Amino acid sequence: MSRRRSSPPQPAGPRLVLQKPNGVLTPRVQAVGPEHFGIVAIDCAKARSCYLLADFYGRVVLEPTPLAHTQGDLQAALARLRQALRDHDLRDSVVAIERTGDYHRPVQRAFRQAGFDTRLVHPLTTKQFRQPADPQHKTDATDAAAVFRAAAQGFGLVEADWPEDYLTLQLLRRHRRDLVRKNAALYCQIREVLHAAMPGYAECFCHLWESPAPLVLARHTTSAAAVLQAGPDGLARLLETAGVRYHKDTLPKVLAWARQAPPGHALPLLQRRLLTTLDDDRLHKTQEILALERDLAHDAVRTPYALLLALPGINVVTVADLAGELGPPAGYANANAITGRAALMPSRYQSDRVDHRNGPLVRRGNRRLRAVLMQTADNLVQCNHYFKAKSDLWRRQGKDPRWIRVKVAKSFSRLAFAMVAGRQLLAHPCCQPRHYLLGKLLAFHVEHGTPGAQLRDDLLALTDRLPAQARREEAPPLQEQLDALARRRRGPQPRADTITLVLARLGVVQSAAPEGDLG
Repeated sequence: MSRRRSSPPQPAGPRLVLQKPNGVLTPRVQAVGPEHFGIVAIDCAKARSCYLLADFYGRVVLEPTPLAHTQGDLQAALARLRQALRDHDLRDSVVAIERTGDYHRPVQRAFRQAGFDTRLVHPLTTKQFRQPADPQHKTDATDAAAVFRAAAQGFGLVEADWPEDYLTLQLLRRHRRDLVRKNAALYCQIREVLHAAMPGYAECFCHLWESPAPLVLARHTTSAAAVLQAGPDGLARLLETAGVRYHKDTLPKVLAWARQAPPGHALPLLQRRLLTTLDDDRLHKTQEILALERDLAHDAVRTPYALLLALPGINVVTVADLAGELGPPAGYANANAITGRAALMPSRYQSDRVDHRNGPLVRRGNRRLRAVLMQTADNLVQCNHYFKAKSDLWRRQGKDPRWIRVKVAKSFSRLAFAMVAGRQLLAHPCCQPRHYLLGKLLAFHVEHGTPGAQLRDDLLALTDRLPAQARREEAPPLQEQLDALARRRRGPQPRADTITLVLARLGVVQSAAPEGDLG
């Protein structure tokens, strides 16, 4: 009878890490020797930087030197550094650059293109390495020295290279987020102008922004007296001229308000000018946002993050936000790496017998990624029955609402990592009722008025990314939609050709419409 081999004892807690895994220099230093390993430390600013060169022991080879961000100065600095590396027999080297918004990017690109191994040092790390050596004394030279110390101790980190499609998603989703914030500010400004010129008018409508009719009437009247003077026929002509459809109760509601409205602003013509300017800006930004969302959908469906559309509460824009901030799934060892990068974890304070394990959230992390995860958690609590039931249970148990949001975000990150990294759909309770990916994407493009060619290409791209089992499950709802379109005899139906083509790709039908322009 063979004896069962006992497993080695597991460590009681997390492994203590003295250096960041993607900042370790020890093997390279051992290979050439510390006296032959050079570190270029660069403290960046907007228009110029300060750099120095020293070996691993800290012997300064090149004193701190200013570096202007011009092509000639960068080439001269590169030539000087190469000469110093040869003269002092520094056989291996790295370039450690302090991360400063986007101002460090020109320097980083110049050194990368020259073939140097570039590392990034967080500004907080620079501060922590500077203060013990130079308390209350900050200069470019002391910052560069702190960057050197941080890199030598393993805190000069390698920045992963993202593929172009993920970089495009990141840039577009951040631009869209800025436009959404600016549009939200415009909504507030328009309401203020409306309240000054037409007190109580905005409150006549449950959803002021969903229909263009309220703003069209306000832009052409801008006072209760003008509304009464136009009358129902005049108001109807204004809407018909603008090509705006409206509900039959809209005009009586507006006229009833005008009869009871308090006096408005003494300068209605000036208020009309302000309202027109603000509303034109809002409409322009709204069109920009819709165009950006179509572009985001085009890129997002070509990533494995598109599988997250199977979750109720996750839409196309949320998928693009997650893909743009998370990046390639291969960059994460496990789901904890996602929440760790976003700093969605409690801080800990321990000294001797005092141990506070569940402190407040760690402050330092990727704020944009944290915002996307928390917004996704809010959407899931509102629209996903599984997470809504979980949050209701935790709320009845007296849990802090902030704790609930973090808990949902962490649960979602584990699920998302399994789906995206594994390229698979999971039979998880939160995926019920099942949302069909192709139908969700089709509804998004119909709502955004996407041209037929892009609609077809995006649906086919998502079809090619679906697992085999999901393809069989996606076909029946699409076939039902195709049958419904066939029963509607009035007007052209370009989506019918697109759906037929997608069904052919799924293997449901044998022939499909030609891949021409769908209009």
